[in-house]
Amino acid sequence: MNFAERVARLERELGRLPSLLVALSGGVDSAALLGAASRALRGRPLLAATASSPAVPQEEVEEAALIAGMLGVPHRVVETGEIDDPLYRANRGDRCYHCRKAMYGGLGGLGFPHVADGLLADDDVADRPGVVAATEHGVLHPLREAGLSKADSRRLARAYGLPVHDKPAQPCLASRIPTGLAVTRERLARIHAAERAVRGLGFRELRVRCDDRHARVEIGRGEMDRARAMALRIAGVVLAAGFDSCDPPRPLR
Repeated sequence: MNFAERVARLERELGRLPSLLVALSGGVDSAALLGAASRALRGRPLLAATASSPAVPQEEVEEAALIAGMLGVPHRVVETGEIDDPLYRANRGDRCYHCRKAMYGGLGGLGFPHVADGLLADDDVADRPGVVAATEHGVLHPLREAGLSKADSRRLARAYGLPVHDKPAQPCLASRIPTGLAVTRERLARIHAAERAVRGLGFRELRVRCDDRHARVEIGRGEMDRARAMALRIAGVVLAAGFDSCDPPRPLR
């Protein structure tokens, strides 16, 4: 199938649902899904819901609200509370399972029998505990079922006029903490502050990885020349955010 046929299949399958809740992250894929759902479910109940937790930057929640508003879809913010789960905080390799379990449990309380996420056809679902949790909660994957890829989701978001169509991937802040090091509110807040500060220097694609109080800054490959030239400034804002030490910037892996 070509792109138009894949999109037609997506809208056709969505159009068969009596109602839908879209788990809207603020990223490209769920935004594209919400755009398609807003077209396919005209006149039927449709809600966008965004998880809020210490691992989710407030900027992402605000961007999700903006996307929902642009599409004319009601939006709810749901406090998911995974940080209170000791199995999540332990970060033993199944952190994403406990996170998604808490998130979908929270979304389930909104009263929608059908919940969908932005999983794609070219997403590697092997060894992804979060997908296991989604399956256990009966979450739908309409983009994946329609055969839509990451490139397709960006193209679809662009067609809907959504400003996130070229947004870099933005995994949750807990993904910056290595397996075995506990996820805590303090570490998440320090990572968020450091990333916001580096982004304030004009960098778009980045991660600040947390080895407790030591930071490892990763920058998108297209911005690395500028990052190397600004290494001292980057280190300065990262240290000001609460880290004790910082490696020179390296390419985002």
